[in-house]
Amino acid sequence: MHDGKTTAGATAADTASVDAEPLSHGLKQRHLTMLGLGGVIGAGLFVGSGAGIAVAGPGIVVSYLIAGAIAMLVMRMLGEMSSAMPASGSFSVHAERALGRWAGFSVGWLYWFLLVVVLAVEATGAAQIAHGWVPGMPQWAWVLVFMVVFTGANLAAVKNFGEFEFWFATLKVGAIVLFLALGLLAVFGVLPDTDPVGFTNLTGQGGFLPNGWDGVVSGVLAVIFAFGGLEVVTIAAAESDDPVRAVGRAVRSAVWRILFFYVGSMLVIVTLLPWTSMQPGHSPYVAVLDSIGVSGAGQIMNVVVFVALLSALNANLYGSSRMVFSLAERGEAPKGLLKVVGGVPRRAVLASVAFGFISVLLNLKWPDSVFLYMLNAVGAVLLFVWGLIAVSQLRLRRRIEREAPERLTLRMWAFPYLTWAALAAMAAVLVLMLLDDDARPQVLWSAGATAAVLVVAFVREWRTRTAGTADRSSGR
Repeated sequence: MHDGKTTAGATAADTASVDAEPLSHGLKQRHLTMLGLGGVIGAGLFVGSGAGIAVAGPGIVVSYLIAGAIAMLVMRMLGEMSSAMPASGSFSVHAERALGRWAGFSVGWLYWFLLVVVLAVEATGAAQIAHGWVPGMPQWAWVLVFMVVFTGANLAAVKNFGEFEFWFATLKVGAIVLFLALGLLAVFGVLPDTDPVGFTNLTGQGGFLPNGWDGVVSGVLAVIFAFGGLEVVTIAAAESDDPVRAVGRAVRSAVWRILFFYVGSMLVIVTLLPWTSMQPGHSPYVAVLDSIGVSGAGQIMNVVVFVALLSALNANLYGSSRMVFSLAERGEAPKGLLKVVGGVPRRAVLASVAFGFISVLLNLKWPDSVFLYMLNAVGAVLLFVWGLIAVSQLRLRRRIEREAPERLTLRMWAFPYLTWAALAAMAAVLVLMLLDDDARPQVLWSAGATAAVLVVAFVREWRTRTAGTADRSSGR
């Protein structure tokens, strides 16, 4: 679909054309809408948010507002480009069209590596929960079951992936809505055995910003990566019946609701409970449910987190397979991965799950050595990917306005000012991570991985140009 000749100097026809994907078009609007809503609701919110509250106090609400605003802007940029030029490779294709082959190659492979490594964390986490329920079955056996089930689902028609994600997302969204409803009733003292809490927990224990703005910044570093996953909806849009309309609707419906779920949840938590009672690694959602008398709160949240992990595993396997398939389409990955059966890139699925399974084995065998290095190597990759998305949008927006303005059915707000603001915010987060002792290794390892991929990309481009020059000089 996207040949290697698509460069930053593409013609109007190259930029505006949207060729037919050889993949199936079995995803419906409801699948994409729920994927957009549920794609970023995962264990990072249900469990990881406790670490953010511990460092920011009630100011975690501001931290989530800042991190959520960055994620919303990135999603809007993605929505603009994907509605104008839907493609299974999404932002990798956009980067290639905007900046050249090196950019498409780099962002595509970095994102693929990120997904297959994180997939190991999700599979292992889900297996640990399942092992707690059924101790007689070893953890590695649960990992095997999950990998086989979701590989099978992704090898079948794409609508199977859509159905899995639809119901997973429905459960996660339903859980948050119910939590918000119960939390608000408890805040106002409507539930049995509860009294109105007022603003005591928001203003006590050091005030709303007990650790000052430094705490808010630390909170941003702790929670921003929980928003990763929003990109998959733009990858999936290419396999819907009407990609242009589908991605626009999914982005519009998801952006504000995601922010509402995240910020609303945090506001309920820090209003109901003293922030000093939060412990990193423990779910603040469980603490709230326990405090308002919901029996079995721990097991309820275990089920929700379990579903969230399986949902993320399924989505990451899907996203990684489509990304490597798109790379193969453009000559940036082995052509053997282009085999499509029944509208599904089966070899791309198997290649992704194979590397994902290697990552799982490394996580089970060497979680504190080999796998830790791999995890650090992708720790900040999401920010690098988001940065390239923003740069691509800056370049493509002006080109589309000039050559095919009718394709801009969804537009980035206040262009180009908010795009530049998002880029500046992402750069600031990276600098702050470098200054943080705990986060610094992630930035350095991720920068190393990115540099390695960039070297390969530029070597490939140099060899291609050298070969082209040799062919022209020989008259071929």
